[in-house]
Amino acid sequence: MTEREVVITGMGIVSPIGIGCDAVWKSITSRRSGVRMQPELADAGWIAPFGGDISDFDPKELIQPRKSIKLMSRDIQLASAAAELAWQEAGLGEATLDPERFGVVGAAGLMYCDLEELRLPFVEWLKQEDFDIRRWSRQAMGELYPLWMLKYLPNMPACHIGIRYDARGPNNTIAERDVSSVLALGEAASVIRRGHADVMIAGGTGVQINLSELVWHRGARMACNGKPDPAQICRPFDAERSGMVCGEGSAQIVLESREFAERRGARPIARVEAVASRSEATHSLQPTGNAIRRAIRAAIDLAGIEADEIGHVNAHGLSTREDDPIEARAVRETLGDVPVTALKSYFGNLGQGSGMVELAISIIAQQKGVVPPTLNYETPDPECPVNVATELLRTEKSAFLKLSHNSTGQAAAVVITAP
Repeated sequence: MTEREVVITGMGIVSPIGIGCDAVWKSITSRRSGVRMQPELADAGWIAPFGGDISDFDPKELIQPRKSIKLMSRDIQLASAAAELAWQEAGLGEATLDPERFGVVGAAGLMYCDLEELRLPFVEWLKQEDFDIRRWSRQAMGELYPLWMLKYLPNMPACHIGIRYDARGPNNTIAERDVSSVLALGEAASVIRRGHADVMIAGGTGVQINLSELVWHRGARMACNGKPDPAQICRPFDAERSGMVCGEGSAQIVLESREFAERRGARPIARVEAVASRSEATHSLQPTGNAIRRAIRAAIDLAGIEADEIGHVNAHGLSTREDDPIEARAVRETLGDVPVTALKSYFGNLGQGSGMVELAISIIAQQKGVVPPTLNYETPDPECPVNVATELLRTEKSAFLKLSHNSTGQAAAVVITAP
């Protein structure tokens, strides 16, 4: 059987630099950062009281039915809103869909609740002079929202999206930290190529600025320098970078077989050529970058193109002293002097949402024949030998590569071409 082509027909972005593709692209071209001071973190005395938050997000504007919002954590709300935007852009509301051939693959991870939700159970604990776990459990659970657990399960973004649009086909969730979005895209595309679905929604969501999340990781690899403007703190590949900045956001995309998209009169905006993932054993040490190199080469080979056909690399660009040199050397050794953009400079690390938000921005840029610029890159670092794009660059090449990786040795790369 001939392998089916997979195209993208709609995208939805909910991010610190805008809600919707037009708003996000306006921020990119105007070089507007979404990183700012966070009063709640400052009041708590957190070491890095800044981040990329979505200050103008109202879930009621995009999520239906509204009563479902009470069962959604912030991560789920962002994913559901992004899916609605993607659904609208793809024009699926007017399409005739077979629910059995319509599925969802989400990327998500641990979802941390607001501390206020745990306040009353802990007040019950403080009331006890002689603590008894059995007694406390009975009394504390009575103070907890009965459906609390359903708000924080990683599979729930994909479940809510599937329920909302009556997608009864394959439904899965990838929880592989920062590479999750690219892996979700690969799984969704594979489902279509294998003939098990005609339409898939794939995306990622993450909230990294929740205080519970930050405290759990104890500020590991987090920026905490004294830049006067928070918007200048996230500096991927720059010699003065000091660490990761956290943020929140989600992007969802609609994937279809080309045949199905053409049959319903949809206009593809990009084509998924290949997705590849590789890993290396780190044994709690820093990765060497071998997984990144092998993922890049595998994606290019699967796409059937040469390295010099890649117009730009959308890098992971975490802005840490440890990770950026490893990624930079891997990109240089496999793709040479290709232009590199690092979009976390606009909004920080969105966790499982980063890969898809960044991918969507590169697709918008690809449609316009440009490479999106990186913010805050001023001083080249000899340890990061990549050609960082700092201005909006014109490009005639129709392919780009999106790269994501983890500090524990996982890497994933996707090649996207014009439709």
